Amino acid sequence: MGLFRILKRSDEDSSSAKIDEESTKNEVDSVSEEKDENATEKPPEENSSAKNEEVKEIQVNTNAEVTKTKKESGRSAKKTLPPAVKNEGLMSKVVNDSATPPDVGDIMEGRVISNDPKTGVFVDLSPLGTGVIYGREYINARDVIKKINSGDIIAAKVVDVENKDGYIELSLKEARQALVWSEVENIIRDKQVLELPVKEANKGGLIIEWQGISGFLPASQLKADHYPRVTDGDKDKILEELRKLVGQRISVSIISASPKEGKLIFSEKNPQEKDKDKIIEKYDIGDEFEGEVTGVVDFGVFVKIEEGLEGLVHISEIDWALVEDTKQLYKVRDKVRVKIIEIKDGKISLSIKALKVNPWVEAGKKFKKDDIVSGVVIKFNRHGALASIEEGIAGLVHISEFGSEEKLREKLELGKSYSFRITLFDTKEQKMALSFLDKEKK
Repeated sequence: MGLFRILKRSDEDSSSAKIDEESTKNEVDSVSEEKDENATEKPPEENSSAKNEEVKEIQVNTNAEVTKTKKESGRSAKKTLPPAVKNEGLMSKVVNDSATPPDVGDIMEGRVISNDPKTGVFVDLSPLGTGVIYGREYINARDVIKKINSGDIIAAKVVDVENKDGYIELSLKEARQALVWSEVENIIRDKQVLELPVKEANKGGLIIEWQGISGFLPASQLKADHYPRVTDGDKDKILEELRKLVGQRISVSIISASPKEGKLIFSEKNPQEKDKDKIIEKYDIGDEFEGEVTGVVDFGVFVKIEEGLEGLVHISEIDWALVEDTKQLYKVRDKVRVKIIEIKDGKISLSIKALKVNPWVEAGKKFKKDDIVSGVVIKFNRHGALASIEEGIAGLVHISEFGSEEKLREKLELGKSYSFRITLFDTKEQKMALSFLDKEKK
């Protein structure tokens, strides 16, 4: 019986093959010794013959089993591993053949097994296990979860690699946020352009929403045709102009993102445009070119120099003569020839009148201080009245000569001619001052 037990063990465990062999040899030796002892006792011959036959049979069987154990120890051991060892080998194979086990924060994708408000959402994450969305994570994402059906493929974020029940605990809401911010990174990297509606406006810019995330588009990042062109930077007027864009869809790009703060910064300017400073480097004061009018405002005209760069023609640089209303002279998309008169702080100032004959040059040959001239009143302002003595040559009649604006308007009327004395005439500075010659005082 002892020999049978050891042989059985050798069949069950490859690691015991050598032990079985040694034990078998000991059993043979023990039997041999027993034979010798019995021989000295001279038992009956038939008993002795039976014993000898038994020993021979044992020896033959033993040698056969030992040889079999040597040849098949590895193969037979694999076939008859104990359950614990066998399971360990199977798990090792699964781990080796499968993807790396997940970490907290990883995004995993799997097929929904079931969706029950009482138990949660179970997700097949083979071969790594089963995921579950329940409790607080279920409540946080209930608006999305109620649209999920068994068999749907979903992506979720790992919040616990193995909870107390052995499941991989998942978060759908955090996964969505992670995927959204990952997409933001791709949009910024690839300089993608998005068409989004303007939700709100404030004095600094516009509020735009993307994928449920509110973002800010500073007024400085608006294109020329949307930029609020307001005299003296009046914030209330800027807001009024920006509000006109609410509800409109505009093409924007994301230029900055802060996942921690949940903020996005947008720009309407084309991300593919060249750097503005590098463009400006190509131009010098005095350069002349034909541009396109991109905006007409009270204080001047904006002209596109090239894609991504524009300059301002101030109202005082439109013509040598007085310009009252820029909109009567120009409209958007008009072609106009301009000259660069200043480049400062990344801005270009343009002039239209600089390309016309300067009337002050000729006027300097005809007029001088103390001359008596005839002039037409063309405008009133808080300083007095402006009178023109020739096309493009005008001077100020100061209000102090009259004592008040009311008395000034009693003496002078728009469009009428009066006599004046020139009290200042500076052709270099293009300035002239006039004094009203009141006939009634004579």
